[in-house]
Amino acid sequence: MRALVAVLTVVFIFSSIAAIGTKYQKRKESFRDRLTTIYNPRLAQLQKQAQQGAKKEQKKASAKDRFLKFVRDHSKKLPRVKIEARLNVLMERADWPLLGRDFEVIALIGGIILALIILLITMQPLFALLGFPAGIGIAWVYLQLAIGRRQKAFMNQLGGMLEMTANALRSGFSFIQAFELIAREMDPPIGRESQKMLREMNLGATLESALTHMQDRVQSPDFELVVTAVLIQRQVGGNLADILDTISYTIQERVRMRREVMALTAQGRLTGIVLAALPFALGIFLYTFSPGFLDPLFDDPIGHILIAVGCVMILVGFLVIRKIVDIKA
Repeated sequence: MRALVAVLTVVFIFSSIAAIGTKYQKRKESFRDRLTTIYNPRLAQLQKQAQQGAKKEQKKASAKDRFLKFVRDHSKKLPRVKIEARLNVLMERADWPLLGRDFEVIALIGGIILALIILLITMQPLFALLGFPAGIGIAWVYLQLAIGRRQKAFMNQLGGMLEMTANALRSGFSFIQAFELIAREMDPPIGRESQKMLREMNLGATLESALTHMQDRVQSPDFELVVTAVLIQRQVGGNLADILDTISYTIQERVRMRREVMALTAQGRLTGIVLAALPFALGIFLYTFSPGFLDPLFDDPIGHILIAVGCVMILVGFLVIRKIVDIKA
């Protein structure tokens, strides 16, 4: 019950802040429109027509688009940090329509929301302070998961992409025309990455630099093999279609082996997840059905130390289990 009240309170606070900001923005725009009407009536009429069109488009926009607009508006106010360039690269790898500064705003919002929820549930400022970096960490983990899923999907599509490229080359297509076919016919992420590569080449980039940038985005060792083979073939010659067929067969066998390894290690990975989640699930159960049972852990300084030690041991155990079942194929 307290968790529900905490979540509703946080939603109410952020809704109020958003409403106040929207009202302030509307007053600011109204004042600017009045000044424009007084000093330049023709410009005011054109702006009014543009605003009417923008309002129609805004009604069609989804909640996701409005959230992204809110993030982009506030990201411009953040100071530049060294990690921003690194975040820009990660946004490209995840194929998110964001900049590094936009992700910083989202991570900060997540940290603030989690800290407020923990503060309202536990009434412990220390736990709320710990919740802020935890929220940022959750955003970072979600980003890494998105990148991992995209890389996995890319590797699963790579064999079919190479077969299509080899068949196109045998049919008389050039290498660039084969990639145009891939960009049109294949689903993301390979279709999307092929479009980016072709766009770079249309803007004047060489094939070598475009393929290298594509490899930097996807971070696939299998595709790195393809890039190396293509660049060597362009220098020394040879039958590129046969080379791609050989690489395609090798990659498909590696994907099949990875799937077998994942199936054989599924029990170990699930064991790690269950053992890591079990203490927290048990704590929530006891806190819900026997509220006073865990009070010494939250009220006594020794209890705080035990919670910290327990969390560290859970994390260490989870990482050890993941390391055991992480078999490189």
